[in-house]
Amino acid sequence: MNDNRPAPTGRLRKFAGTLALVVLVVFWALAAMALAQGRVTTLPAFGQFVAYVILGSGWIVPAAFIIRWMLKYDRRPESL
Repeated sequence: MNDNRPAPTGRLRKFAGTLALVVLVVFWALAAMALAQGRVTTLPAFGQFVAYVILGSGWIVPAAFIIRWMLKYDRRPESL
């Protein structure tokens, strides 16, 4: 199925990506706090350290995909 809708412009992608990043960070922070309050406190010290490192830096991978999409080069139509 060939969709002839125009691709979003760079400006629109950056706006949508910024909103997505804010939602991601807020959601990730709330989820990490919920997990840290319940499950992580019962682990031994080294397990807590590993869990906090993962919970604290796990948002970077999804954010990298969003940023890569935001900065994608705009394809301009061929010259007439």
